Amino acid sequence: MTRKGQVTIPAGYRRKHNIREGSRMLVEETERGVLFVPVPDLLSLAGVDKGKYDAKEMRARLDELRARWH
Repeated sequence: MTRKGQVTIPAGYRRKHNIREGSRMLVEETERGVLFVPVPDLLSLAGVDKGKYDAKEMRARLDELRARWH
């Protein structure tokens, strides 16, 4: 921890989790300490599920969930 409140994340973790300068991090206090979670850029996730789901299947799943919630 620096005087300015900056924390150094070891290079191995930065590589493993694709953390770069300017990356956003979620900081959460837990019972075991402070948890730093990298927040992905939403644009980088565009299309990651292409071809995995059928629109009809997803609509059926949503209808099921809505029925359970009501």
